[in-house]
Amino acid sequence: MEGAAAVASGVQELLPVLRDRAQETEDRRQLSAETVKSLAATGFFRLLQPARFGGFEADPITFLSCVRDIASACGSTGWVASVIGVHNWQMGLFPDQAQQDVWGDDPGTLMSSSYAPTGKIKQVEGGYQVSGRWSFSSGSEHATWVLLGGIVPPGEDGAPADFRTFLIPAADYTVEDVWQTIGLRGTGSNDIVVAGAFVPAYRSLSFGDTARCFGPGQEQNTAPLYRIPYGSIFPYSITTPIIGMATGAYDAHVSYMRERVRAAYAGVRAAEDPYSQVRVARAAGDIDAAWNALTVNMTELMTLARAGEKLPMRLRLRVRRDQVRGTELAIQAVDRLFENSGGRSIYTSHPIQRYWRDAHAGRVHAINDPERALSMYGRGEFGLSVADAMV
Repeated sequence: MEGAAAVASGVQELLPVLRDRAQETEDRRQLSAETVKSLAATGFFRLLQPARFGGFEADPITFLSCVRDIASACGSTGWVASVIGVHNWQMGLFPDQAQQDVWGDDPGTLMSSSYAPTGKIKQVEGGYQVSGRWSFSSGSEHATWVLLGGIVPPGEDGAPADFRTFLIPAADYTVEDVWQTIGLRGTGSNDIVVAGAFVPAYRSLSFGDTARCFGPGQEQNTAPLYRIPYGSIFPYSITTPIIGMATGAYDAHVSYMRERVRAAYAGVRAAEDPYSQVRVARAAGDIDAAWNALTVNMTELMTLARAGEKLPMRLRLRVRRDQVRGTELAIQAVDRLFENSGGRSIYTSHPIQRYWRDAHAGRVHAINDPERALSMYGRGEFGLSVADAMV
């Protein structure tokens, strides 16, 4: 795993640059081409990519650790890096011809996505006709393919409706700039508009299959990495940047509070305030709890996958439980740190307010809906069946 270790080292060296660019990234509402090029140069986007296309097939914890660190420097950069980076894992599940279409000429090709099934899908001979609008496609400016979610209506032959991902090249869609937001402003999560595109059947993938830990690409990509659930790795690719933002907020807060003097309290140094000390301890505990649960769960998943054993539903439900709880804990930590930073933290020049806005913007991603994931866990504990593609 020397290649993956080198990536982690390269990411560490890049963090000061990303931190310095954070305000510029927010102002431009996009990652710069230089930032994406720098991330690619570290090998980051190759971490979850199949080895036959030059990827490292790294342990997910290595990938997620890098995401956490990137987001601790710049929330928007961490978010885009995570969602685009995890697409290379999903691409490894597509039929071989789809993988060749994307990476055959350029293994460095990147994909953005929008999975909410908001478009119209019609099954036609040889594939599907796709049209409509999809929102929140992070990093779409830097991608030349997109992964779009869509529901194939029930067939005349009685086939049930099927929720699928459709792979579409840039020539068949447009990116509409709508990204005017209060948080994650630098992610360029614009709308994808498809006027009407034919998608060959081999460029689609069923969520039902991925929920069964199956994908046609497993025939070529045999590493254990490609035998874990989509419903485990993708949700953590959303929670991890938020944990990273909380980590960045924590570091910025501690550095600031070491020097802060509280004028309203007769010039007492903030670092000597016992209440501030308690708040910092609570925030640190929440961040550590979120991250530690992630590493325990991913380690167990990969241990079973490497052994060729079935991944029990109870473990998969625990992953989703701890994923939404991880987001909640990270948000709780960011809120506590923001509240403890005093009035100057509301200035746009203070990094705490950007971490706070970015973390809350990430929190409203659909995969962070706590009640849905926690209800599934409760159903499982009570012996009831759970049928959800995101487990």
